[in-house]
Amino acid sequence: MVDPQRLQVFRAVVQAGSINQAAVRLGYTASAVSQQVSALQRETGLTLVERRGRGIVATAAGIAVAERATRVLDHLADFDGAVDDLRTGRTGTLRIGTFMSANRAWMPQVVAALARDFPQLRLELSMVELRGQLTGDPDLELYVAESVRGDRDPTAAAGASDAYDLEELRTEGYVVVLPTGHPLADRESIALAELASEPWIDNDHSRGPCREIVMSGCAAAGFVPRFRIQAPDYTSAFDFVAHGVGVTVLPRLGAIGLPPGTAMVPIRDAGVRRRIMLRVKRSMQANPAAQRARGLLLAASAPPA
Repeated sequence: MVDPQRLQVFRAVVQAGSINQAAVRLGYTASAVSQQVSALQRETGLTLVERRGRGIVATAAGIAVAERATRVLDHLADFDGAVDDLRTGRTGTLRIGTFMSANRAWMPQVVAALARDFPQLRLELSMVELRGQLTGDPDLELYVAESVRGDRDPTAAAGASDAYDLEELRTEGYVVVLPTGHPLADRESIALAELASEPWIDNDHSRGPCREIVMSGCAAAGFVPRFRIQAPDYTSAFDFVAHGVGVTVLPRLGAIGLPPGTAMVPIRDAGVRRRIMLRVKRSMQANPAAQRARGLLLAASAPPA
């Protein structure tokens, strides 16, 4: 492997047409420059310069090497710049895993801030919806824990490898969204048991952790919800509620952008809560973009003052 420093010195010699002038440009001694040129000739096995009078001139091979040295050194400079950009978070890719309600409520403002602060950064968002599912190898990931206990649950353990740091962002309750004319719409809170006879609108994946929390709460209240329709997402479920099809129960974070004709009432059952976790790859601790994203998520998830 040819030493890049020797290429740089030799290029300066060819450009200056003199070892002494090249030494002045580089801030080296003439002896040091001469030694670098001699070493490069040994490394390449080529005669790069030859004596002419009291000076030297580049041979045809030397001129060809100097031309290629320029391209090599330009590529190395570009590489160094790219590494510096990646180290400072100015460019590269940041992979963030999230889930439906956090994606709607938090990610637009997080992504907008990252785009302003790191305009060359590419963001890759992936969705986590199924119980125990993590999306592989993200730089940061939001997910719903399988338990609301303070100790580590199976999902948290899955994310708590040596590669990641975990922190809890929020533990939140659930709400029911009803038509505004519903007899329960003006209540301050509702027990799940009061919804036992209502037609329900399902709004989540059957194996999603958020749905399982609801189903466990209903079982504890002594009933199984009577689902009238399976909606593909929260917003579709809200539209069905607005048209009087039924009621829908979901985490508080997901109840944003409710359409006219709907009302939201908190569920007061103590066990119907979910815990939102964040895991951050330890190798990204020094990455400004990753740490900025973490700070933005912490701020977005903080309870209102």
